[in-house]
Amino acid sequence: MKIYVYLDESGSIHKNSRTKYFAVGGYFVFANDKNKVTSLYKKMNKNIKDKRNIDLNQEIKSYDMSDNEKIDVFKNIQDIDTFYGCVKIFDKSLMKKEIIESNIFFNYAVKLLFKDCIFSLLNLNQLNDNIDFIVSIDNRNIRVGDLNNLETYLKTEFCLENFDFKITYYDSSTNYGIQLADLIVNTFYNSYKDINIVKNVLPYLKGKNFRISLFPGRKIKGRIQKIEYTISENV
Repeated sequence: MKIYVYLDESGSIHKNSRTKYFAVGGYFVFANDKNKVTSLYKKMNKNIKDKRNIDLNQEIKSYDMSDNEKIDVFKNIQDIDTFYGCVKIFDKSLMKKEIIESNIFFNYAVKLLFKDCIFSLLNLNQLNDNIDFIVSIDNRNIRVGDLNNLETYLKTEFCLENFDFKITYYDSSTNYGIQLADLIVNTFYNSYKDINIVKNVLPYLKGKNFRISLFPGRKIKGRIQKIEYTISENV
């Protein structure tokens, strides 16, 4: 069984950064709906560019979008059958030690995202096959020497589970899945940083389609029910 995961980050984990919050997240989707999500977002992205007379090759970041544009995207995508937004928020002000190595902490953050926001929603008793997580991540903050570290790290951390991980890094300007992940993670990041930024958008997000976890602690917002598998998954 394959599950596709698209990830981006908001805030900063650099040791010299004074930002209070850091977030990693995006969404995961089963194989049946993978292309449906990205195709729909690509179409909506093009509509925004056409209306604003923006070059089709120019990337629109979440902070470039109006509230109404964000709401329109969420309203159309969140009810696709196996679409689930997932975000892990880190309150750096509560950490007792500073972050020394940002790439090591990023790997740790992704591990917690999987553990608290993805694995916890999967009804593993219903799944007898191995799960292959096909993960796409924005490459802008990754050093060349670290490209294989996250994949090895996740395989090692979850070596007792029937999980495998394939990590691929992309330029977000050419990957609509990562662009959608940027919108999701930035929306929930801003809900902690300054809720006024997204106060008009949040009411349109359905809790059943999103799971948000706060660190430290394991406070959860959004979906807590296990996902029931009522469809035949393509592998």
